[in-house]
Amino acid sequence: MSELFAKDIMTKKVVAIDKDSTVGDLAKLLIKNKISGVPVVDEKNIIVGMITEADIILKESSLPLPLSFSFSFMDKYETYMKDTKEYLKTKVEDIMTGEVKTVREDTPLARVVNIMINNKINRVPVVDKNNKLVGIITRANIIESIIKGEE
Repeated sequence: MSELFAKDIMTKKVVAIDKDSTVGDLAKLLIKNKISGVPVVDEKNIIVGMITEADIILKESSLPLPLSFSFSFMDKYETYMKDTKEYLKTKVEDIMTGEVKTVREDTPLARVVNIMINNKINRVPVVDKNNKLVGIITRANIIESIIKGEE
């Protein structure tokens, strides 16, 4: 079997989100596409960050949750709902991870796997020489390449 490169296994039709989109837009995008994270791009499709379900949850965990039923429950619930609605208006850029590990199309697959393992990340965007997003490699892409290698 010949050596595989990022371009051989990457998903080319990347679901991404604009940095100026809201957390609400992001949540809808993730649910619609049944994915857990996406690259964040600017108006030129240059990658500026990554954002995942975990980023949404970790940021939102600071909101006051209604933990128990009591006479003040409705006040807490109403505050929670108001805070949540406000949070959904937050820009993706404000909660994304800005430092993103990326690879080029000619990066060997072994290097991609090492980047994912060493950085404890689940996806790696593939960019061209201008940092424009051209693909993405997920754990599923790697597993699929292993299966194909067995055939």
